[in-house]
Amino acid sequence: MSLYFAAEDLSMFGRDPWWLVVIKAVFCFAFVMVTVLIAIVMERKIVAWMQLRIGPNRNGPWGMLQSLADGVKLMLKEDVVVKRADKAVYILAPIVAAVPAFMAIAVIPFGPSGNEISIFGQRTTMQLTDLPVALLYILAVASIGIYGLVLAGWSSGSTYPLLGGLRSCAQMISYEIAMGAAFASVFLYSGSMSTSTIVEQQADRWYILLLPVSFLIYIVTMVGEVNRAPFDMPESEGDLVGGFNTEYSSIKFAMFMLAEYINMVTVSAVAVTLFLGGWRAPWPVSTFWEGANHGWWPMLWFVVKVQLLLFMFVWLRGTLPRVRYDQLMKLGWKVLIPVSLVWLMAVATVRVLRNENYGFADIALYIAAGVLALLLLSFAVDMFRAKGKNAEDAEGAGGAGGEPAAFDPMAGGFPVPPLPGQELPPVPRRRPRRERELVASGGPDTHSDGSLDGKEASDG
Repeated sequence: MSLYFAAEDLSMFGRDPWWLVVIKAVFCFAFVMVTVLIAIVMERKIVAWMQLRIGPNRNGPWGMLQSLADGVKLMLKEDVVVKRADKAVYILAPIVAAVPAFMAIAVIPFGPSGNEISIFGQRTTMQLTDLPVALLYILAVASIGIYGLVLAGWSSGSTYPLLGGLRSCAQMISYEIAMGAAFASVFLYSGSMSTSTIVEQQADRWYILLLPVSFLIYIVTMVGEVNRAPFDMPESEGDLVGGFNTEYSSIKFAMFMLAEYINMVTVSAVAVTLFLGGWRAPWPVSTFWEGANHGWWPMLWFVVKVQLLLFMFVWLRGTLPRVRYDQLMKLGWKVLIPVSLVWLMAVATVRVLRNENYGFADIALYIAAGVLALLLLSFAVDMFRAKGKNAEDAEGAGGAGGEPAAFDPMAGGFPVPPLPGQELPPVPRRRPRRERELVASGGPDTHSDGSLDGKEASDG
């Protein structure tokens, strides 16, 4: 009993002359850089619009060259190397963070895998290259970027960057596990790890409709992977003074920011490839226009989808507040990973049953039985957990009347959480607004009761 694997035909790759490979590589680099410049300006403009501000409006028409001006400014700023830094690693860390961000775009298809276009008379594919294990290549490249952040925090010779590097490492590792499970669901359903084959498998229906849970998991994990709000823990200025890049300036600081935005473009392109049909035209267009998925048009649909996901990043940053670090890790380890593993098992079960020629009704019945069993199990676990908590509270209660033990959260000079059996003192309730206004007014209204007129009469 084995899963169905899609027939991978990668014979069209690896046949381009060297000059065409160079042109494709330069195009991929230019596409990422131009998209980053557009994303930075778009973020500032959209967030300003959301917050009723003007936004950048000086550099270029309507401020559209603001990100280019910022890049020139950062390159011309003084490059400071802190005294206690490990200079070799300190200089290498921004490079390690930025270079892997470019590499994942090499296996992203911008168009069909056939010889659809001609460049200087040479028929070629709209993709730099493809691999039988392209998804594993993307995960491996994304993992290398973590070293840049960790080495940046360690090599700075300061405490705050070290804490920022550790936070970055823990966060990205936690969310990459759930991301890998989302990739595995796509692999099981498509039967291939090749990006071009995965897009070909979505000819009839996009995987966002067939694998909605995987898409939602990947959306959350890709926001955490690129350290963007509301998961921008490595740069939470309130408690880390800037994070792993605190001691960096000039072009090295710019490379860290560049790596963040490049990763945004990369994860958005991966989401488009795996779940949104890749370069395929959206449903209304593809129904009445046969040439929408041929020629250079697929690149237009791909770019539009990537820009929509980049807008989602900006929307989240302008809408959601930053979460606490414990909430971040709880979401990664206690929610995303269990849900992704259960969903992966469900997808594998459906694929096996489909290969065994089971009908849709039988598959739905098996899935419903599994979901019901999980709900009953979770209900039983919650009941035992509630009983255990009540028993612990009863044991921890002190005094003859069964009152809870007294607890002072500031006994040691720092706020500490209560232990089992202890309860925090009740929080005093705020007084109504009317009472607060009366207290803040400073006394009765002398104009209304005539006391001021009486005092002026007595003075006269």
